[in-house]
Amino acid sequence: MNLQAASSPSRPWLTGMSEAIPLLGGYVPVAISFGLIATQAGFSAWEAVVISTLIYAGASQFLFVGMVAAGAPLWLVVAMTLLINLRHVVYAPNLAPWLTSSRLWPWLMHGLTDQVFALAHARLPQLPVFQRLGWFGGAALLAWMSWIGGTALGAFAGGELVARWALMGEILPFALPALFLVLIAPRFTSRRWSLALGLTILAALALTVTGLTNLAIPLAAACGALCFQVVKFDHTQRSEHAQGERHE
Repeated sequence: MNLQAASSPSRPWLTGMSEAIPLLGGYVPVAISFGLIATQAGFSAWEAVVISTLIYAGASQFLFVGMVAAGAPLWLVVAMTLLINLRHVVYAPNLAPWLTSSRLWPWLMHGLTDQVFALAHARLPQLPVFQRLGWFGGAALLAWMSWIGGTALGAFAGGELVARWALMGEILPFALPALFLVLIAPRFTSRRWSLALGLTILAALALTVTGLTNLAIPLAAACGALCFQVVKFDHTQRSEHAQGERHE
C-alpha cells in the first residue's frame, strides 16, 4: 500500500501543496494589499485580478500600477517591470540541475517566485526524480491561486474591510515592505551584505527625495550590487596579501 501511495502521480502534487502552505502567510496579506491599491489607483477589480493572474510578479505589480496611475510612458513601465523581474535569470540556473526532461517545466516557470524558488531550491534535491515535476507544480499552483484569491479579496472587498476596520488601511500598504524586510533582515549579520543593503536603502531614499521616484529602484539596486562586488574584491585582495605575507 505504501509503495502504491509513493508512486501515485497525485501524491507529489499534494506534498508540494502542503509544503507550500506556510508561504500563504506572506502571500495573502500582500495580495490583498495589491488588490486594494490597484482599485484605489483607478483599475477595476477585474483588471486587478487579471494583472495578478498574468503578470504575477509581486513587487513589479505594485510598481506597474503606481507608474500607470502616475501617467508614466508605456515603454518605461514595461522596462522597469522587466528590470525588477530580471532576478529570475539568476533563479533558473540554480534550479536547472534538479529539473527533469519534461516539456512542462517552461510552463511551470510562470509560478516561479522568490519564495517558491527558495522552497524548491531546498526541496527538489531531496526528492526522487519522478516526483519533482509534480511537487513543483503543486507548490507553485497553491502559491499562484492564493495570490489571485488575495488580490480578488482586496479588489472586491478591500474598501469595505477598510471602512469597517480603519486600521487595515494603514497596515495593508506596509505588507509588501514587511515581506521583503523579513527576507533581507538575516543578511545584516554579514558586514559585506550590511554595507551593500545599507547603501541601497540610502540611495533609494535619496533618489526618491530628489524626485527620481521611477529610477530610484534600479539605480539603488545597481549601487548596492556594485558595493557588494567591490567589497568582495577588496576582501579577496586583502586575503591574498595576507597569505603572501605569511609565506614570506
